[in-house]
Amino acid sequence: MFDLAMGDEVENRLEHKKVLVSGASGMTGTALIPFLKARGRRVSVLTRDRARAGDGAVFWDPESGEIDKKNLEGFGAVVHLAGENIASGRWTEARKKRIRDSRVNGTRLLAEAIASLDRKPSVLVSASAVGYYGNRNDDVLTEVEPPGKGFLAGVCREWEAATEPAEKGGVRVVRLRFGPVLSRAGGMLKKILPPFRAGVGGRIGPGRQYISWIAIDDVLGIIDYCFTHEDLKGAVNAVAPNAVTNAEFTRGLGKVLSRPTIFPVPASGLRLLYGEMADEMLLASVRAVPKRLETAGYRFQLSELEPALRHALDRSPERKG
Repeated sequence: MFDLAMGDEVENRLEHKKVLVSGASGMTGTALIPFLKARGRRVSVLTRDRARAGDGAVFWDPESGEIDKKNLEGFGAVVHLAGENIASGRWTEARKKRIRDSRVNGTRLLAEAIASLDRKPSVLVSASAVGYYGNRNDDVLTEVEPPGKGFLAGVCREWEAATEPAEKGGVRVVRLRFGPVLSRAGGMLKKILPPFRAGVGGRIGPGRQYISWIAIDDVLGIIDYCFTHEDLKGAVNAVAPNAVTNAEFTRGLGKVLSRPTIFPVPASGLRLLYGEMADEMLLASVRAVPKRLETAGYRFQLSELEPALRHALDRSPERKG
């Protein structure tokens, strides 16, 4: 267990330091920046827009390999969230290349730049995903489990490996393996709400596949927790303690919305629509547990599905319709 006095000492060291965030315009980044500012952090962002650079922003261009190293100096922590959206369309070969390159090349560029600094950040918190484990049925997955097979698992392996230059340069690196994030602002929940609200939602495929979900509130809390807890490093499962099956998730969402969930979506139809993405994202089963977070003393704000859904959708138990 992490020593609380040591945690206070680290917090004091970081209190007035700056935080740099990549992927600031995404769902998590958009929520993270005001959260960090409310906690007294001074936040800057990585941007591809040269016109914005210099005023709370640092220029980079992962595609060309450019990054403004001079203005990377002096940050206490770096949060790396940037990457192509993996669920916005069918996976063509060109799209798969963009998904991989946006994560691997951008992460390597940032990690190498950090490693070369005279004043390095204390910590790099870099996004990854539970897709690292592949389709594992009902196996309980801690951070020590080996990677799985498939496109997403391969991307996650390379994505995480791309942070190694920073680690070798003496920076503490935390690789957060996120599960599907529950937020009205985007991600899985936003995509599935329309049919569920219309009363035509239902389980996906067999419904036995596990979903290792996490509330956006805990995503933000975990990132901030990583800044001040030096025992957190390497792979960390950023998921709620209680994964559920797709059938359980479906029933829970139907209950929160007060809608029926009697229209299952057949696996064959999903494969026809989405191809490879259906098997790796919608039908794959990942039952990850947050062992390292719990060992480090992190207390989840939302650890049960129904309260997390009610909170995300702003629906009290009494509200109907």
